[in-house]
Amino acid sequence: MSGPTLRRETLLVLALSLGASAVSSLISFTGSLTEPGGLADQAAQLNSSQAPDRPWLDLAWQLFGIATALVPVALVAHLLAREGAGGLRAVGLDLRRPGFDLGRGTGVAAVIGGTGLLLYLGAQAAGFSLTVVPENLPEVWWKIPVLIASAVQNSVVEEVIVLGYLLRRLDQSGWTPLAALAASAGLRGSYHLYQGIGGFIGNMVMGVLFVLLYRRWGRIGPLVAAHALIDIVAFVGYALLAGKVSWLPTA
Repeated sequence: MSGPTLRRETLLVLALSLGASAVSSLISFTGSLTEPGGLADQAAQLNSSQAPDRPWLDLAWQLFGIATALVPVALVAHLLAREGAGGLRAVGLDLRRPGFDLGRGTGVAAVIGGTGLLLYLGAQAAGFSLTVVPENLPEVWWKIPVLIASAVQNSVVEEVIVLGYLLRRLDQSGWTPLAALAASAGLRGSYHLYQGIGGFIGNMVMGVLFVLLYRRWGRIGPLVAAHALIDIVAFVGYALLAGKVSWLPTA
């Protein structure tokens, strides 16, 4: 595949996924900065109800959102398969090494999850981050399963695109490893900018670590597992603890 074709393909995939999220996040952050009051007085809502007081319709919207968010992953799998790379197996997302993926992922999640929580609490207290509300769903039977599904969807989309796909295409385009690392980590930070400066910096640092681990292991499987576990703890933990402990900021 020629260089111009690689660049066009990469830009199109990003425009349909995390690149668009980065632009949206920048616009959202600009709005937050120009809003009266500090960042800590504003909230970034995740996993919100789409049809309050209509649980079955709300469930349909939640599942629709999760399914459509995974379409760019299907596109990447198709593009990798078309070049003869074996689809997502080319970036290490398969069931060949489940023990390795889950074990390494759990370790990474334990380190990053705890550090990330402390960074968020510090940034929020200092006024550099919005108050992140991980979920605002009604108390219905499907709440926890949907939060878990949302966490898994986030992890698959982000790691397939910002790690596996983007790094592969940048390598094929002749980028140096350092430049590719900067691009991947910078993109990860940018689409979290809606959370404030703390979210941007924290996720960019996480992006650097994830790139280094991916280069070392040659698989995104452990990092998908780590990301999913971090988000599951954040989403479900907030659902269980919000308003019940004093140290957890709420909107």
